[in-house]
Amino acid sequence: MRTLLDLVLPLECAGCGVPGEHWCGGCSLALFVPPVAVRPRVDPGVPCWSLGTYSGPRRSGVIALKERGRRSVARPFGRALAEAVGHLRDAGEIDPPELSSLILICAPSRARAARARGGDPVLRCARIAAEQLAPERVLVPELLRMTGGVRDSVGLSAGQRQHNVAGRIEAVGLARSHADARVTPSAEFTVLLTDDVVTTGATLAECARVLTDFGVPVAGALVVASA
Repeated sequence: MRTLLDLVLPLECAGCGVPGEHWCGGCSLALFVPPVAVRPRVDPGVPCWSLGTYSGPRRSGVIALKERGRRSVARPFGRALAEAVGHLRDAGEIDPPELSSLILICAPSRARAARARGGDPVLRCARIAAEQLAPERVLVPELLRMTGGVRDSVGLSAGQRQHNVAGRIEAVGLARSHADARVTPSAEFTVLLTDDVVTTGATLAECARVLTDFGVPVAGALVVASA
């Protein structure tokens, strides 16, 4: 099927359009970089790091992954996120695996959008990142979900985005009491929120608030691009 599709739709890099590759070497150079600290307009209450601005190959890749069905983009994104984890550890921003196990918790997508995309693309990237960090065991539990009533955030202001997600992200599989928690990360875990793009920070802030309410210590947020 892949060969047939390549004949009908010639293969080209999702980042720059160069023919013959899913993701070319030049776009990899732009993606595989040390993460930089960013400060979204809405403070998520935890440190936030990005692989770069929402431009060039990062922007093209996100659009290809989310809007054009290019699932193959999840692999370079996942590998870049895994490499970024290493940079954060080397810089002392998060604990090394010898001190705490890593948990990647994805900012949730609207259920309708995820269905249209054949699954949550951010979750796919996080799972690939976890694979890349093997033999270290990295957990990628689905602990957050969006409830109904959340609109597409395109075109919304920072305040409107906050209102859009306020109270509409809920915890799944978490309990406020550690005694009956099914999946409750503790101090022996390093918890990183992950997302594709941070625009205003409203979604990350709501995710961090929900997790904190359940006693989950969030070490920071790591995203592919910042707008």
